[in-house]
Amino acid sequence: MSTTSQKHRDFVAEPMGDKPVTALSGIGEALGKKLEEQGFDKAFVVLGQFLLLRKDRELFAEWLKDASGANARQAGACSQCLQEWCDAFL
Repeated sequence: MSTTSQKHRDFVAEPMGDKPVTALSGIGEALGKKLEEQGFDKAFVVLGQFLLLRKDRELFAEWLKDASGANARQAGACSQCLQEWCDAFL
């Protein structure tokens, strides 16, 4: 079982609300800025992309790598975070 960061646990523990994209696990300031430039300024907008891709973690990770330049670890952390949030709140 993989361990998760405090950022991941904090995000998954509560409703998303209006959190910035950088609240997502795996998304720091640099990746957040790249996503914001493409209109993905809030965590819920990135969640929308995850849902459009039918919660397919691999497909989402590939999209995130293409959209922001995320590496495999960052993309995996973000997709896991969104999957666990969906499992808890959808």
